[in-house]
Amino acid sequence: FIESAKREAIDNILDAARLKEWGKCRHIIATGCLVERYREEVMRELPELDGILGVGSLCDIAEACSAVMRGEKYSSFRDKETSALGGDRIITTEPHTAYLKISEGCDNLCTYCAIPLIRGRMRSRTVEDIVAEAQDLESMGVKELNLIAQDTTRYGLDIYGEYSLARLVREITAKTNIPWIRLLYCYPDKITDELVAELRDNPRLVKYMDIPIQHISDSVLKRMNRHGSRADIESAIERLRREVPDIVLRTTAMVGFPGESEADFEELCQFVKDVRFERFGAFTFSPEEGTAAAELDGQIDEQLKQDRYDILMQTQLTVTEEQNAEKIGKTLKVLCDGFDTVAEVYYGRTYADAPDVDGKVYFTSPRKINSGAFVEVRITEALDYDLVGEAIL
Repeated sequence: FIESAKREAIDNILDAARLKEWGKCRHIIATGCLVERYREEVMRELPELDGILGVGSLCDIAEACSAVMRGEKYSSFRDKETSALGGDRIITTEPHTAYLKISEGCDNLCTYCAIPLIRGRMRSRTVEDIVAEAQDLESMGVKELNLIAQDTTRYGLDIYGEYSLARLVREITAKTNIPWIRLLYCYPDKITDELVAELRDNPRLVKYMDIPIQHISDSVLKRMNRHGSRADIESAIERLRREVPDIVLRTTAMVGFPGESEADFEELCQFVKDVRFERFGAFTFSPEEGTAAAELDGQIDEQLKQDRYDILMQTQLTVTEEQNAEKIGKTLKVLCDGFDTVAEVYYGRTYADAPDVDGKVYFTSPRKINSGAFVEVRITEALDYDLVGEAIL
């Protein structure tokens, strides 16, 4: 649970508090990781809150609303590992795209990560439950379904005794007509042959995989308690690119982990240059309370972390600029996300771009394009991370 996420959560609560002060809302209830992790501190330091719910207590939201409207303070923290998963929901993203969580919690126990402390052990939802939610989302107009979990590739191991992500994708494909299904948060050591075949052969499972590697130096990976080695990561990438033509690989990497030497960092930069990931993100190590990494020797200076982050992102930017330049003159299928009234252009994404984290395609059109529509766009210009083009109607 990184420091920037804490700040963002607190800022959101304070934004809501200002609305309350201005009479724009009557009560504030907070839930999620921040509340689960720091319940006492949150209630003490943020008196603007009328209620708090732990991650296992979302089923109490109606009761919480009733209580605070009666003028009562409310808190609920149920056992997160026995709480129900799934249930009726609304879409908080654009109406044509949705995230669908297939499991909760994590068993990987990476030394830097507090998620197991906050969310508990991994618990998979049943295939039937997930498919039912996918069908509901389709009925709401969803055209893109992004499957998420702390570790999607581990899905099903706890309830079915085997990795079951490929089976889940087949069931969603068979029982919905959602055009784009996307996989996020896949661990490279759990990518099965069955899943690779599904990526290759299923036309509605987009040729995109998010595989966070975190680092490539074997010594750093070992201290992180990541499963697999550099050789294993390289093998997974090579297999995906060999077996799945046109696949787009996204990854994230962490810099400044305790004990990361200059040689470790240079190895990571060279790897990024050589592998040429199509999509990439990075972040600096943040020591989290209760994690093993927070107690490791060799903690790295914050300025050095930032310097390494800047160098790594510049390394990837060079790759991305070259890849985007190759798109000029090509026609790409784009899912329209909306219209920018200031720039007076439409914007959307190709299959190579997940919502929120990847780039966009900005395009003009002589006719109105509705959000959620697919449109062919001829690319005329490449920016750092985005593309510019014109609709072909």
